[in-house]
Amino acid sequence: MSGFLALEGKRALITGGTQGAGAATVSLFRELGAWVLTTARKLPADLSEDLFIAADLTTPEGCDTVAKAVQGRMGGVDIIVHMLGGSSAPGGGFAALGEAEWQAELALNLLPALRLDRALVPGMVARGAGVVVHVTSIQRLLPLPEATTAYAAAKAALSVYSKSLSKEVSPKGVRVVRVAPGWIETEASVRLAERVAADAGTDLDGGRRIIMDSLGGIPIGRPSRPAEIANLIAFLASDRAATITGTEYIIDGGTVPTA
Repeated sequence: MSGFLALEGKRALITGGTQGAGAATVSLFRELGAWVLTTARKLPADLSEDLFIAADLTTPEGCDTVAKAVQGRMGGVDIIVHMLGGSSAPGGGFAALGEAEWQAELALNLLPALRLDRALVPGMVARGAGVVVHVTSIQRLLPLPEATTAYAAAKAALSVYSKSLSKEVSPKGVRVVRVAPGWIETEASVRLAERVAADAGTDLDGGRRIIMDSLGGIPIGRPSRPAEIANLIAFLASDRAATITGTEYIIDGGTVPTA
């Protein structure tokens, strides 16, 4: 693929890049020649310290730590990929979501992107070049009332924010795009299926079926693989997508019905 697509010399920050689609994106960016920093609360055993920033991005202090590290180590950034996200909210519908659950979902799925963009995008604007990729979710279009209301609402807010940012900074040379995955075959998706299964009194396969049925099924017959998400993100971040900005790309195996 490197002969077709290259990110040679690009400085990239990829949040949530230690597992699942995030880890696949970090790996592909490095394969394509990018200088990549990624983040999580703790350094994974298989990742070098010089490629990693330990921080809790659900806090303002954690985002500040990452922004300062990016500036100090790389002198700025050419590409930001906001992969961080997920849900730990309980099932049981809207009534099961208290103040703490709502705050946690917003702190994980919305606020880190806002804070890091606020710190790093001005440098892109000053240079007149850069790409920001916000990873949203088809859940903003197809929320699961029993399990993902707060997550879906946070991702919907991220999508609207992303669109607004694109309108502001695209005329200044900074592209902003969204990638909306559907069901991805990751560790996190298994944990969600386990929570759904526990609430429904069924096993893991039953939890998967509940989620698939709630989404209306996946026409291609399987979830997306992490590497497939990474492929799309890499293309959108590359110069081959130079006129693409302000839009969202759904990658869900056909889950979202379209006209």
